[in-house]
Amino acid sequence: MARPRILVVGAGFAGVECVRRLERSLSPGEADICVVTPNSYQLYLPLLPQVASGVLTPQSIAVSLRRSSRHRTRIVPGAAIGVDTAAKVVIVRKITGEVIDQPYDHLVLAPGSVTRTYDIPGLLDHARGMKTLAEAAYLRDHVIAQLDLADASQDEAERAARLCFVVVGGGYAGTETAACLQRLTDHAVKRYPRLDARQISWHLLDMAPKLMPELGDSLGRAALEIMRRRGIRVSLGVSVAKAGPTEVTLTDGRILATRTLIWTAGVAASPLIGTMDAPTEKGRLLVTPQMTVPRAAGVFALGDAAAVPDLAKGGTGAICPPTAQHALRQGRVLADNLIASLRGQPLRSYVHKDLGLVVDLGGTDAVSKPLGVPLRGPAAQAVARGYHWSALRTNVAKTRVMTNWLLNAVAGDDFVRTGFQAARPPALREFEDTDMYLTPAQVREHTRSLLAAG
Repeated sequence: MARPRILVVGAGFAGVECVRRLERSLSPGEADICVVTPNSYQLYLPLLPQVASGVLTPQSIAVSLRRSSRHRTRIVPGAAIGVDTAAKVVIVRKITGEVIDQPYDHLVLAPGSVTRTYDIPGLLDHARGMKTLAEAAYLRDHVIAQLDLADASQDEAERAARLCFVVVGGGYAGTETAACLQRLTDHAVKRYPRLDARQISWHLLDMAPKLMPELGDSLGRAALEIMRRRGIRVSLGVSVAKAGPTEVTLTDGRILATRTLIWTAGVAASPLIGTMDAPTEKGRLLVTPQMTVPRAAGVFALGDAAAVPDLAKGGTGAICPPTAQHALRQGRVLADNLIASLRGQPLRSYVHKDLGLVVDLGGTDAVSKPLGVPLRGPAAQAVARGYHWSALRTNVAKTRVMTNWLLNAVAGDDFVRTGFQAARPPALREFEDTDMYLTPAQVREHTRSLLAAG
């Protein structure tokens, strides 16, 4: 008999952790494993702001799948653009542009998330995201370019606009991005004799009434105090009403002249979920506590794209938040459940215990809550960096990150642009290529045409 085909879509925390567990636990003859991913690396997203600020090099947080796998898993370089659970086929657009059908017996959906946007005039054309490695590298180039262009300008209004930076989103990504990039400009401006540090303004906006409410009132206030002490103007209950190439209009009526709008206001499930015509909750694929997809034989889902019930909250109907901590642990449980399914054994529900929260604001500024213990300052930063360092999957990645941290602490920042500014500035969605997905009707039509031809 042919070996069962396990197809994993996505190589984020959830997908990679699932594959690692499958490789370790399954014997070579039990199943064939295949991963579909546009990039043959796992991106360690929590450290992306440090790439944008130049503390870490891009390759230090991109862990090669080919280097770290046990060579039992086939990697298909491409993007899943449609799923037909009735035909047990995933439609894949390879990086060559060729569209192929990838059949499966067991499917693990871990396509992750994309930047959540709203119907705000000009947002998609003029905002920049912080969800991919390319976006982080671009933002670093862009921010340094604004200093160069401000230094070269003779127009005071243009100079002020280029030195005004706006970040939308008061969660982890937005807060850490604003903090790390503000620290970069604060250090860099000392190298520009014609610029005054007081001319630089950083704005952090969020519609929520509190900054990072997950931290609790005390640590949330501590983070807010750190940001404001460093000169970052935090505006809560405020967002963007309209975005343009040279200014943004805020919901409170203010107009900020700026050439930099960074959008980090949350995430939404991958558009792949919308190709399935399956029940969703808050845009995420509805799954059981065992992470199986109802009425879809052999299909599991987890991570940012799945609405996994949060049983730790006592049956309140809550779903697990889209965090790396949940994705990692869901990956292990799902792999065990898939193996149990292959072996005819019972499946277990996903239940977690929260390990706490860590927020690295650059330098010695940080707030952390490991196992419920509130920390701030150097102790919090040690916990934050220790957690991230230990979570890196390979010794090569750990060595690169630690070396980068030590080098930055000793030698400081390098303010070098790598050339991204020579190209046309990309729009928010261009980095994530969200227009390539099929509709459920297109998926059904694709499958029907294959059956007719075959």
